[in-house]
Amino acid sequence: MSFEINHTHDAKARSWVESTNRSGSDFPIQNLPCAVFRRRHSAEAWRGGIAIGDEVVDLAALSQKGLLQGLAATATAACSQSTLNAFFDMGPSAWQALRHGMFRLLGLDANTEQQRTFAECLVPQSGVEYAVPVQIGDYSDYYTSIYHAENIGKLAGLNTATPNFKWIPLAYHGRASSIGVSGQKFRRPLGQAKAPDAQAPMLQPTQKLDYELELAIYVGKSNQLGQPVSVSDAEQHIFGIGLLNDWSARDIQFWEMAPLGPFLGKSFATTISPWIVSLEALAPFRLPFERPARDPQPLPYLDAKANRAAGAIEITLEVWLGSSKQRVQGVPTKRVSSTSFRHQYWTIAQMLAHHTINGCNLTIGDVLGTGTVSGPTVSEAGALIELALNGAAPVELATGEKRSFLEDGDTVALRGFCEKPGFARIGLGECLGEVLPALDVQRGY
Repeated sequence: MSFEINHTHDAKARSWVESTNRSGSDFPIQNLPCAVFRRRHSAEAWRGGIAIGDEVVDLAALSQKGLLQGLAATATAACSQSTLNAFFDMGPSAWQALRHGMFRLLGLDANTEQQRTFAECLVPQSGVEYAVPVQIGDYSDYYTSIYHAENIGKLAGLNTATPNFKWIPLAYHGRASSIGVSGQKFRRPLGQAKAPDAQAPMLQPTQKLDYELELAIYVGKSNQLGQPVSVSDAEQHIFGIGLLNDWSARDIQFWEMAPLGPFLGKSFATTISPWIVSLEALAPFRLPFERPARDPQPLPYLDAKANRAAGAIEITLEVWLGSSKQRVQGVPTKRVSSTSFRHQYWTIAQMLAHHTINGCNLTIGDVLGTGTVSGPTVSEAGALIELALNGAAPVELATGEKRSFLEDGDTVALRGFCEKPGFARIGLGECLGEVLPALDVQRGY
């Protein structure tokens, strides 16, 4: 795979930024994820930042301090822009140079003068706001959880996933313009839906609004039109991973998906977390990619020794669901499900390789959604339609309210982290979204 375990993964490493050394921190010195930020309620320019404990490293300020040299310094300057695209364009060597340079400066071995100078570039996370970290040219969303596919199939009256599922990393072309960063608030969408016993469809606000627990894969290196990327080289084209909520209007989606793919049922909002965790930071949590012996093995273009050895990643993923009543009462949100990315039927390398096998040219900043991440049990469902069995078994919130689908005022928070004995905990942060009431139907067109 792309990166090997090295000194930046040492669990004993500590930072002079005290908040990063606390147990359970998402952002220890072994993580160092990237985002784009500015101080809240300011007119400051957006610029790149790196998380360390409860702080954000202002990379635009750091680039003026002269603490980094060579490729790491050039990479820091590239991160001074309003998106991370220019930094991604520098390639894996620059990605690693910046991370290793930051690891050195933030470590306890940094001298007192370096620490004092660096501290001038720290901004409390509690006082910042985030932007979508990259200019996203295109967004493709996959369908790569066998458990999600089988659960949806059963709810639709089928016995299993579609026959092509075990042969192809399935995907559709999403809508990049409606992708927003964590904290996104969006209106309940309008669209056509048809009740089973109705004679005709109606234009109405969705009655079956859902979330989807996913990861976002960020393309960091483009390929030329007509030049596929092999599965062996695919991860050299991926900078890192974040959280993604592919909000879905199920009644609109299922009515329009005959015969084509999702359209208005998906394009109204997609929420991503602000932080992108590099593949290098995730190196300790790689697992073998294993396919059940009874299932067809991947075609040769989707197979490689390295992918079989370490193509999967152990990432724990959680869904936390709240309501307006819960917020008024001051009741904590409730975790309604938890699963792992290791269950995914296809790896991130296979997704990217398949995307380009026809010659499709991915560009820097493109986002690939992994598709809903669900596990083998009901409690590991990554979508509410699965968890509540399409309304047959409503989910109870911390307030005692029940949900078959999302209601106005509801919030959904996705969280993710990696844990393994002998290594530091690596967090992905949070991906939060809130449902607002729909526009009046007559104003919807």
